Amino acid sequence: MKKTNKPFDPFANLVLDKYEKKIEESLEKGEWKQAENHEEMKSLLKDAAKRHRQLQESKKITFRVNQGDLIKLKVKAKRTNIPYQTLLGALIRDYVEGDYTIKL
Repeated sequence: MKKTNKPFDPFANLVLDKYEKKIEESLEKGEWKQAENHEEMKSLLKDAAKRHRQLQESKKITFRVNQGDLIKLKVKAKRTNIPYQTLLGALIRDYVEGDYTIKL
């Protein structure tokens, strides 16, 4: 059997809704004009997309924690059937989003 190396086309079987079809028809009719600052906007959006991707990446960190606290964290994670690293990440995320406060 011979394989063909056709490039993947994500739009091959795309089904558009009514609103999307209307926009596509409008584009095909040439009813849209390019913005005067399109190169500047293109660059700005590319930079924003790059920064967004960077923010979504996981970063490995190392820190010291009391062994007793770590054991308790692992027990709580096991009770909820999630890895303790996932639980720790969720706690950090909730804290930085303002959902938790810490008493020092």
